[in-house]
Amino acid sequence: MPEIFVVLLLLMIVGALVAIETSNLLSSIISVGAVGALVSIAFLLLGAPDIAITQIVVEILVLVILIRATITRDLTTIAGDRELFGMLATIAMVLVLSVLTVSMFREFPPFGTAVMDRVADAPSRTYLQEGLQKTGAANIVTSIVLDFRGYDTLGEATVLFCSILGALTILRRKARKVRTEADEESDPA
Repeated sequence: MPEIFVVLLLLMIVGALVAIETSNLLSSIISVGAVGALVSIAFLLLGAPDIAITQIVVEILVLVILIRATITRDLTTIAGDRELFGMLATIAMVLVLSVLTVSMFREFPPFGTAVMDRVADAPSRTYLQEGLQKTGAANIVTSIVLDFRGYDTLGEATVLFCSILGALTILRRKARKVRTEADEESDPA
């Protein structure tokens, strides 16, 4: 598994360097998005699917906001044929990501294998065996979500809520119409 992390880290470094060095804003934003997606894959491989989901949702919403801001500032047009180097780089990147994806799925345990069976000191063992006695909750799900992982759940819900509100704020159409002179004259205030 460490080989996959080395490949992910190298791809993240390349993406960050492309984002810093490119003069095209849209290419820079796409590179930042690729780095965020690779971070999400790393979280997934580390056994933190909740953080991976939060990372990918926030990453998508931030990308939408950044692309929206970029499109209004930078007009990107593609004219003529694609360059040979760009096409070869795209094909190489697709092949590397395909090999990475195939090797990543080989590392996953079989579907349905419990974390408790893979990791001896997994917190889930404590949650399930001693959760009801330690918390006094009505059921095991409530004891895990609200007692053992209460701050984590609150943080994730807050991040998702703020991301959705931010995206809606940026993407909404003009909700307020421009006041015309006729509206101002008829307004008694």
